[in-house]
Order: sequence, then C-alpha cells, then structure tokens
Amino acid sequence: MYVTLEEAKRHLQVDEDYKGDDLYINSLIDAAEVVVADHIKYDSLAIAFPDGSVPLPVKHAILLMIGSLYANREPVAFAQSYEVPLSYRYLLGPYVNYGI
Repeated sequence: MYVTLEEAKRHLQVDEDYKGDDLYINSLIDAAEVVVADHIKYDSLAIAFPDGSVPLPVKHAILLMIGSLYANREPVAFAQSYEVPLSYRYLLGPYVNYGI
C-alpha cells in the first residue's frame, strides 16, 4: 500500500481511534490504488514506481479517490455533484504511460 490507513483516516477526517470503518477504508485504499494505476496505464503502481515510492501528486490522487469513494457509497446521489477539474486528472497527467 502506498497510502497507509492512518493517512487515509486523516484525509477523511475520521478519528484515528475509531476502528469501525478500518476494513472498509483499507479496501478503499486498495481499490483507489488499482484505479490510479489503471488511469496512468500501468498494471500496478509497483510497475510504475519500482523503487517503492510514489510521487506526491500520485499519492494525493489516491487520497482524492479514497475520499470520493468514502463519501459516495452508492451509485446514485440525491444531489448533483460536479467533478473538480484540474484535480485528479491534473495530478496524474504527468505520470500517464503513453507508450502502451
């Protein structure tokens, strides 16, 4: 994992002593890392960043995805929400592998 449970909980503003969502948040971390790797066109982040560390913009993109998944647990929303342009895509743009 490139984002720890503690980092994700801080980003989500979940009290670190609250353990009720830990399994769920860990699953969101895994899912977000897969989505980010797919977005930058790699099979995994381990292939994209073999030294084991991801650039800070990629880490923030993972956190943004975790936040979105945590806040929107259902595929239907009661209110219309809009993507913040220049966030997720802007953070990941420089890391996209166009060689595929």
